[in-house]
Amino acid sequence: MSIQRLHVAKRYSEVVIHNGTIYLAGQLADDFDGDIREQTRQTLANIDKMLAEGGSDKSKILSLTIFIKDMADYDGLNAEYDAWVADGHAPARACVEAKMYKPEVLVEMCVVAAV
Repeated sequence: MSIQRLHVAKRYSEVVIHNGTIYLAGQLADDFDGDIREQTRQTLANIDKMLAEGGSDKSKILSLTIFIKDMADYDGLNAEYDAWVADGHAPARACVEAKMYKPEVLVEMCVVAAV
């Protein structure tokens, strides 16, 4: 069984595809100046882009793990997430408050999806 890797760097690959499953590295916003809603929108757009490159889409997400800097932003994150998630295809999901690698990063998401 082959393993396909996209956007390979020294420490990680953005996308790994194996045995009909696509794994995304932690996805972030492109611009960390925005509030939680803007960073969430950008993060979700990046997930859409990476899934498409791997031959999948948000309706095939199996699990999604969210790392949020401050649970006070949970409602804003969910407002954007709820508008984005595919109707009838909500994945298994976890949301954890976490210290981020940069203070301006408010949210990071990891995804596992079917191809």
